[in-house]
Amino acid sequence: MSQQIPPGTATRPHTARLYDFYLGGKTNYSPDREVAVEGLKLFPNAMIAARQNRAFMHRVVRHLARERGVRQFLDIGTGIPTAPNLHQVAQQEQPTARVVYSDNDPIVLAHARALMTSTPEGVTEYVEADVRSPEAILERARETLDFSEPVALTVIALFHFIEDTHEPQALVRRLLEEFPSGSALALSHATEDFDPEGMRLIADRYRQANMRVRLRSHKEVAGFFDGLELVEPGLTATCDWRLDLDTDDVPQLPGMVTPAEAGVWAGLGFKP
Repeated sequence: MSQQIPPGTATRPHTARLYDFYLGGKTNYSPDREVAVEGLKLFPNAMIAARQNRAFMHRVVRHLARERGVRQFLDIGTGIPTAPNLHQVAQQEQPTARVVYSDNDPIVLAHARALMTSTPEGVTEYVEADVRSPEAILERARETLDFSEPVALTVIALFHFIEDTHEPQALVRRLLEEFPSGSALALSHATEDFDPEGMRLIADRYRQANMRVRLRSHKEVAGFFDGLELVEPGLTATCDWRLDLDTDDVPQLPGMVTPAEAGVWAGLGFKP
């Protein structure tokens, strides 16, 4: 399928394409690269942070599918596809896994439709919806996922783009409300706890480019997991979450990347 990119999207920076740039992808344009390069000057660890966040996603999905037997995933704030994508990790462990991706951006939608293909045994679907409209996401996700069986809700590096007025913790609770016991929340969130100056500077640069950013503290991010049972090692920096699940050719060892470089809290919790 060809990628039909909406007109005018290459004239302004975009959070998904900035993330793609930091991951070494090719789906980014001059305005994105300009902000990204300036961001690197302000927070030189931006690429490390993005890649550690991506690695956390791989490890947490591997844990859910391999060690917990989870076969259903609802990923909100999908972003531009960068292999291996969530469904590829899940279906490598559980070929019958069913994955629903959700994003509200036509740029992401165009690339997702073109690049995200499932295993023959599994299912991969895409829902165009906004996390601030959880009812719409749930309604569409029901067409693919069985809500009587555990579902893993994954929101990776999304909620630092959602302001307090939209009550992000309440949005998570509403989504999880529909899922049975044994369902899970995997979440990562940018913070200034580890490197206050660097993270504030890059967040300010994003805001100057009309991209809203709300960094949150450990206590605030922990609020997303209220009522859930956090698994070890709890709410940690992405670089410290279950490194034993890393399958890279050169595995990451403890201490190779510091929390100040990673800049993101991450955790996994299960619904009792």
